Amino acid sequence: MTKCRLDDKTRAAIWYAENGKISDSILGGIKAVRECTDIGLKNCHIDSEEFGWKSQGIILEDSEIISEYLFFDSRDVRLNNVKMKGKYSFQYMENLEIKNSELDTKDAFWHSKNVTVRDSIVKGEYLGWFSENLTLINCKIIGTQPLCYCKNLTLINCTMEDTDLSFEYSEVLADVKGHIVSVKNPKSGIITCDSVGEIVREAPVMKCTGEVVIREKNEKKGA
Repeated sequence: MTKCRLDDKTRAAIWYAENGKISDSILGGIKAVRECTDIGLKNCHIDSEEFGWKSQGIILEDSEIISEYLFFDSRDVRLNNVKMKGKYSFQYMENLEIKNSELDTKDAFWHSKNVTVRDSIVKGEYLGWFSENLTLINCKIIGTQPLCYCKNLTLINCTMEDTDLSFEYSEVLADVKGHIVSVKNPKSGIITCDSVGEIVREAPVMKCTGEVVIREKNEKKGA
């Protein structure tokens, strides 16, 4: 399908499809591309509140998308050069790779497994809660209370902006360039940064041994 336009009246277009390609198209409708397998989308503009649910093998590249619940409960998805705006994105997903993209979302990646985000901007609130094997590489992370209750969380060469109360009850290995507003009760691991505004250790409900290491001063603030 190429150079097509599906307006908002289509509602539930492209369900149960396999081995398809969509390019240079405009996709509307609240429930576009659901329970599909091996669909490639390129140079598309998408406005679909529940896009890509319960699908597998979706590749989305060089596109813009607005979606309130993007890729709910999907598997083996890749995004490259995507600009997206949404709220509850990538929940209950497994095996997701995102590159060179801008994500303006809210509580993304909740309960997700095996997610890698590279060279991207990730803006939201409560990012990544309850995720497992979430890795962010060369990313800019923006927003309050990110990356809490995570298992096997990794940050490599990332920056963080307006990220207060970060990493609460997370198992984390993080290399952050620059400043973190605050870190709260990391469960385990090491968070390395250039500076931190506050390390909050108050009434943890579980044993918390995570450490914050200030790179420039080689000063360890931890358990």
